Amino acid sequence: MVIVQSMRGACILSTHRPPNEEHLDDEMIKMEVNLDDISGEWLGYVMDLLFEAGANDVFYSPIYMKKNRPGILLQLLSSRSNLNRMKDILFKETTTLGIRYYPLTVHRLERSFKEISTEWGSVTVKEGFLAGELVQRSPEFDDCKKIARQHNVPLKKVYEQVWKKFENES
Repeated sequence: MVIVQSMRGACILSTHRPPNEEHLDDEMIKMEVNLDDISGEWLGYVMDLLFEAGANDVFYSPIYMKKNRPGILLQLLSSRSNLNRMKDILFKETTTLGIRYYPLTVHRLERSFKEISTEWGSVTVKEGFLAGELVQRSPEFDDCKKIARQHNVPLKKVYEQVWKKFENES
């Protein structure tokens, strides 16, 4: 039995799958740059370019740099095969003069997708399995957002209905 925290409280999950379906470790590259002279609009543009070029994840955080200047730490995860493409984007589209990168291992849960029906339409749900046991469950945000807009209902109501369906399954 697994307990997952949701917006509506704890939800008990007990679905099992064969343990040999668990996702293997992936070897990736983490790249990062410190930026103290770039606008927020540019950061969004660069993030889009990096995702379009194959980055698995892109994120940035506020930091303080030398001389106590505020700056941004831009980080990304990518396959090693995309290293040069990511470097080109970072050098050409940001103000950085240097990029740090190093290998890392990412362990991912085996994933599956299923549809959950709501009174407003279907929502795709991503499920994550560890050693064959369901440990994560998450409605796809874009599906929930689309339903909320189309039917003029609060986004949280869509999520609540999906979580209620989960609770009824356990």
